[in-house]
Amino acid sequence: MQTKASLSALAALAQESRLAVFRLLVQLGPEGLAASKIAEQLSVSPSALSFHLKELTHAELVHSRHEGRFIIYSANFDTINGLVGFLTENCCGGNTCSPVRTCHTGETLPA
Repeated sequence: MQTKASLSALAALAQESRLAVFRLLVQLGPEGLAASKIAEQLSVSPSALSFHLKELTHAELVHSRHEGRFIIYSANFDTINGLVGFLTENCCGGNTCSPVRTCHTGETLPA
């Protein structure tokens, strides 16, 4: 991941509602959740949620897909893994270490 993409992802996550949305989607895994259900679970108005999902999408932190008349959002684990890799690139002074762990889906997540 490049510096500009990392800054975009970090800026998107540096807001309470967006961070809450992203953390919820990480918990749900690849199946994700409909926007209306995200709004319900986090007590965020649909218009505010739409804005936050747009910001997370532009930062490539979430994916969206259509299922019938619903838009389902899910965390983009490739982007978050790239961000964690970028942030820990020189971890432990360049010595071999393991700052990340693998989740049940086989995706690498922060420890």
